[in-house]
Amino acid sequence: MPKKAAPPANFETALAELEQIVARLESGELPLEDALNEFEQGVQLARQGQQKLQQAEQRVQILLDSDSEAPLQPFTPEAE
Repeated sequence: MPKKAAPPANFETALAELEQIVARLESGELPLEDALNEFEQGVQLARQGQQKLQQAEQRVQILLDSDSEAPLQPFTPEAE
């Protein structure tokens, strides 16, 4: 059983690690056992990332609900 690594410090780090895992898996050069270990780590990172996104969504919803008087406007990026 592979050792479980400490979770990444933040969402961006987890996403970067997940992208690296995908690249290694897509290369097709890993032995089966290594590929399975990488896949397992990738699933864990994806779940952690999904959880962080859900938490962020909840925080945004709480902030929006707490100020019902604040008007919402569509985002339009400024022309560069």
